[in-house]
Amino acid sequence: MTPAASKLYTDDVSLLMVLIDTNPFFWNSIKSTLSFSKFISNVLAFLNSILLLNQLNQVVLIATGYNSCDYIFDSSASQNQNQRAESLLQKLEEFVEKDESLCREDSVDAPGFSLLSGSLSMALCYIQKVFRSGPLHPRPRILCLHGSPDGPGQYVAIMNAIFSAQRSMVPVDSCILGAQHSAFLQQASYITGGVYLKPQLLDGLFQYLSTVFATDLHSRSFLQLPKPVGVDFRASCFCHKNTIDMGYICSVCLSIFCKHQKKCSTCGSVFGQSQAQDSSTPDRKRKTSVDK
Repeated sequence: MTPAASKLYTDDVSLLMVLIDTNPFFWNSIKSTLSFSKFISNVLAFLNSILLLNQLNQVVLIATGYNSCDYIFDSSASQNQNQRAESLLQKLEEFVEKDESLCREDSVDAPGFSLLSGSLSMALCYIQKVFRSGPLHPRPRILCLHGSPDGPGQYVAIMNAIFSAQRSMVPVDSCILGAQHSAFLQQASYITGGVYLKPQLLDGLFQYLSTVFATDLHSRSFLQLPKPVGVDFRASCFCHKNTIDMGYICSVCLSIFCKHQKKCSTCGSVFGQSQAQDSSTPDRKRKTSVDK
């Protein structure tokens, strides 16, 4: 039987990996609705509430930028509360300035996509390090505060991260700040058993965070949390990175293509002719024989 202290520790103690979207293009587009400074204030209040719920709770903050992603804050570091806030804001400001400078060098005109695949991978790597640190560890979960549109070019990397989280039994919660839903995060929350939420009013962001995402995994079974109305399971093709409804799938490596290919660009398998071509071949032969 599991000792009471061990069971209490794993049930009530949480390791919360918070992924915040710092894409400057996105925040410039919604600055009239929610400014980045106000967003950070809500996030800081939420992180403090998580740490106040249990003194053994741990919070790790990862910034998801346009060109890069990085660890911003780790509550396990030995600092008092004032030093934590100052260190977090200073490191976040340095990261945002660096990311914006890289954006100016690239001279991007489009809204741009955040590097969500990178931040998910960093969160899962940190969780695996905690798993291997000892027999007792908090129950991990990932919270994505995301607003940028989905980047089709990151489809494969994000799906690999989602399946890795599912295998490790790590729920991925999603809070969408943008105008449109995120198909990637809808699938992530559905597959891993997390919560997907798109707040109707961003002015009350802290209320949404504290009432929906502050509870630990053990307490969620006693609450009525929001359930997604529908999940967009459409995939992105490997050839043009476009979201498609129907396509061709390689039977060897399961790569997806929007058009018929003679050879798989992923594993090199040679494909046969498409069914439409095969069905039209007898008709052409029959027509030729009739003409003769």
